[in-house]
Amino acid sequence: MNHIARISALLRSALLVMAALMLAFASAASAQQASRQVGGRRAFVNGVDMYYLVQGRGGVPLVLLHGAFSNIQTDFGKMIPTLAKTRQVIAIEQQGHGHTPDIDRPLTYEQMADDVAELLRQLRITRADFVGYSMGGATAMYIALRHPELVRKFVFAGGASYNADGFYPELLEGEKNMKPADFVGTPWLKAYQRIAPHPNDWPRLVTKIRDLDLNWRGLSANQMRSIKAPALIIVGDADVVRPEHVVEMFRLLGGGVPGDLVGLPRSQLAVLPGTTHVTLINKTDWLLSMVPQFLDARPTAVK
Repeated sequence: MNHIARISALLRSALLVMAALMLAFASAASAQQASRQVGGRRAFVNGVDMYYLVQGRGGVPLVLLHGAFSNIQTDFGKMIPTLAKTRQVIAIEQQGHGHTPDIDRPLTYEQMADDVAELLRQLRITRADFVGYSMGGATAMYIALRHPELVRKFVFAGGASYNADGFYPELLEGEKNMKPADFVGTPWLKAYQRIAPHPNDWPRLVTKIRDLDLNWRGLSANQMRSIKAPALIIVGDADVVRPEHVVEMFRLLGGGVPGDLVGLPRSQLAVLPGTTHVTLINKTDWLLSMVPQFLDARPTAVK
């Protein structure tokens, strides 16, 4: 088996392992399925018939942004009931994901950030907190860069990186050969077939996510330093990103200082032990112990 074939096989094995891990949570997701439509709405946003969910009221609005191939319920279904007790939660399904149909344009972080900003404009929300998982975390970061007036604080959970150098090279190498068939039997494909307006569009989504990952060049250090919104970065210790890159990213966002001498920085970093990229979003108890505390804390002065 040559080098490329070996990496492709490893990626396929990884997808199957991730599927098995996520299937452990399938019963909970099924129980939530009946209530999925409660609060569900649609808006025409930059050519996209965007689906979003509204739950709760009060406090600073909280925007939830799911990961690639996923949807609101798969990533946030177990957290929304708790978050909605004190916040108005707006959970969004991006182009080609969940209940939102695809259109004839590529997926880019710039466009997804602008789509979210436009939806919030239509909802007359001028400032909010953002929690994003994986692709959603990167989208939140781009919103903080492109629409800083909208972002009070943001959380980037899982796969946190600001350019392609952050990912393990073998991951990107394997993704070059990623095919729609690799997802057969996974919770992502099953959910897509159940709720997508056009279930046969799955191969298009796989191609667009692959192109997003392989063509993304990321942000410069100066662009990262220009982001002033406090950030909470959460990664697993066995995530898809190199730990040293995550620490570098943390420093660029204002972290990495001796807090006992100069005070706590505006941004925070959490590394979850024994946690992979896929299992991170299911560490509900850990996430709910960190995310609300970070969002609700009085902002630290920008330094």
